[in-house]
Amino acid sequence: MDDRVRAVVSEKIDETLSKSQEIRRIQKLVAGSNDLAVGIAIGRIYNSFHYQTRRILKRSATDEEFEDFLAMLDAQIGKIRAEFS
Repeated sequence: MDDRVRAVVSEKIDETLSKSQEIRRIQKLVAGSNDLAVGIAIGRIYNSFHYQTRRILKRSATDEEFEDFLAMLDAQIGKIRAEFS
């Protein structure tokens, strides 16, 4: 993954965790599902990965870059899940 995209995705993970109250409010609207909250958080991060790849690199992510994204997400998934449990 391009270092610029990696930095932006890392920032998005931090931003998503810092705005957990927004996600929790949505979660409460749909009966409090922890899985939903984690899904929203991951969706925000996933969207940022694709958007920033297109914005910075002017193209879609390659399969290898997507694998890098998954590895980055996997390294942070415990922290993400803990925030919404």
